[in-house]
Formats: sequence, C-alpha cells, structure tokens
Amino acid sequence: MALLRKINHILLMMLVLIVCLLLHSKLFRGPPRPKLKRTETRKDPERAPKVPVEKAAEGGDDIPVVICAAEERMGGAMATINSIYSNTDASVFFYIVTLRDAIKLTRQYIEKTKLKGIKYKILEFNPMVLKGKVKPDSSRPDLLHPLNFVRFYLPLLDISHQRVIYLDDDVIVQGDIKDLYHTKLEKGHAAAFATDCDLPSTHEMVRSVGMQTTYMGFLDYRKQEVRDLGINPSDCSFNPGVFVADIGEWKKQKITKQLENWMQENLKKNIYSSAMAGGVATPPMLIVFHDKYTIIDPLWHVRHLGWSPDARYPETFLQGAHLLHWNGRFKPWDYPCVHLDLWEKWFIPDPTGKFLLTGTAGPSYDGLRWTHKTEAGP
Repeated sequence: MALLRKINHILLMMLVLIVCLLLHSKLFRGPPRPKLKRTETRKDPERAPKVPVEKAAEGGDDIPVVICAAEERMGGAMATINSIYSNTDASVFFYIVTLRDAIKLTRQYIEKTKLKGIKYKILEFNPMVLKGKVKPDSSRPDLLHPLNFVRFYLPLLDISHQRVIYLDDDVIVQGDIKDLYHTKLEKGHAAAFATDCDLPSTHEMVRSVGMQTTYMGFLDYRKQEVRDLGINPSDCSFNPGVFVADIGEWKKQKITKQLENWMQENLKKNIYSSAMAGGVATPPMLIVFHDKYTIIDPLWHVRHLGWSPDARYPETFLQGAHLLHWNGRFKPWDYPCVHLDLWEKWFIPDPTGKFLLTGTAGPSYDGLRWTHKTEAGP
C-alpha cells in the first residue's frame, strides 16, 4: 500500500512538471516568422539607389523597347507605350528610363491605368554622368534635359537584351513593333536609322518648314575640326529619335566613349550648338555613325510633324505610316500642333492629375480642353 502511494506521488509530480514546461514554452517563445510572398520582397523604387522595380522579368522572346519618361512629358511617353502595346501581338518589354524624382509618377501612371498589363522595368538615369560634357544654352534649355542623352549610354543601362529599339517620347507607333525590331543590321553596324533623304513623300513638307536634311545643318563647317572629319556637308543626315541598336557591336566599337569625346570637343570649341538644327544630342550621333549605319524602312520613321503648327502631311500618307514622330517645337500634348487626332487616340489621362494637356482643342476633339503648359523638346 505504501509503495502504491509512493508511485502515485511520483506520477503526480511528473504531471505537474510537464504542465509547467508547457506553460513556460507558450509564455516565452518568440512569435512565429511570417511567410513572405514574392511581391513583399520587391524593393521600394523611391528608396532603392538604382531602379528598382521590375514588373516582370525580361524574356528572351521579348521585343525590348527603351523609352525615356521625363516628368513634364510623362503623358507623351505613356501614349507611345500605349500605341506600341495596342498594335502588336508580340511580347514587348519596356525599359522606361527616368530621373529619381519621377519614378513614383511613372509607376503610378502604369499601375493605375490600362497599361498595368505591360512588362516593364523602370531605370533611373544619373545625370551626373553628363558633368563636364554639356554646355548650358539659354536658347533651348529643354534640349539639354539629361534624358535627351540616355541614347548615348545604352550599354550602361541595366538591360539584359543584346538588341533594343530606342524611341523618343513624342512618337506614335501605328505598325507592329516586331517588324522594326527584326531590321537586319549590316555587318559591323551598331545601329539602324532612317536617313533624312529617304522618303520622297516628305520632301515637300521638309522644304515648306525649312528643315535641314544634310550635315550642313548640324555642324559648323567654319571650324577646322569639322572640316577635318572629311564629311561632305551635303551628305544626308538622320534623326536619332528612332533606331535599332546592337548592344554588343556598340560596346565593341566603344560608341559611348566616341560620343562623349565629341561632346567634350564641342564644349571646348563649339563645333555645333542648339542654335543649329537638332540641338546638342544629334550632332555627336551624326559624326560617330557617319557612313556606318543601316537604313531602316522610311515608313518606320515619318517625322517633322512637330516642326510647324500648320504644315500638314496628306492624311492618306500618314495612315500608311508605321511610326509618326512629332520632332520639333510643336508637341501633340501642347497646342497648336498638327495631326493631333493621330496622337490623342493613344493618350491616357494621368491618374494622379499631374500631367494635363495644354490649350484648347478644335471641333474634332469634342471640345476637350487642355489646361497645363509643358515645354517642348527635340
């Protein structure tokens, strides 16, 4: 009997000890580690040093398009993206380059509109890379915007594709972008452009607005440095607002370094200026790529729509064009400007209300009123 009581006592003590251990574990252990979803691991684009947010990973079958998105021209860039996305069944990947202050607006413009379905990466451009290479010019300060020079630095951007399309933000694409992407570059060529002498249909427009189509309009042939280049001043120029680039060949030929050298040469000797046609971003491209570029189908770069507020192309000609470019002072988000209907159909209102169109539209726009003034660029 005494032995039984002793066993019961031991069992009771063991039970008490187990209960105490359980209570201690419950009271003093740390909280469970939360499970992280993939979306929770993305960096905040406003804090990350470079650009940070990828909407989707780049794919080998994507058509990569590089486009700049300045805050004051954001609606233009989004209209360009919308026109590309809407006119192809190909998978397009957009590299959207902007400055740090505009990263948040860029992301909101995409995520809160019909563009939320696109594949893209926002890239931050550091304007310090231009220090000591660009001379201020009060006549067209908009032409000196840092993003105008992004095209010089394509290999330095955080992109994974070896061939890319570069487009200005005052462009509308009416064709299938994959046709432009598959332009066959000639051996040894790092890029393909549309020459300014390529399309007879544009010659009358060019003459009517006094547009330059040769190197004489971009370089100062009074300077010995320019004459030493051996470039005939009557050679056809090209517009670098639309081109296809081979990144590997670009690196091999050190194109970026060559462009920087000519920027610095102009800084010292003023061999071109924004007072001449094309501002300060075009002449270095003309020098470096002279006689070393492939020519693209001219219908893939119908330009000069922004050179006059009243000189117009025939509507039937524009309907057959694959790409329209409002290069010049008169932008489609500004007023006055020609052929607004061809741009406005792709415009997406800014969900934040920061980018608003300017001026008063005509009867073809159902009385749409534009109220916010923005600066025009090249």
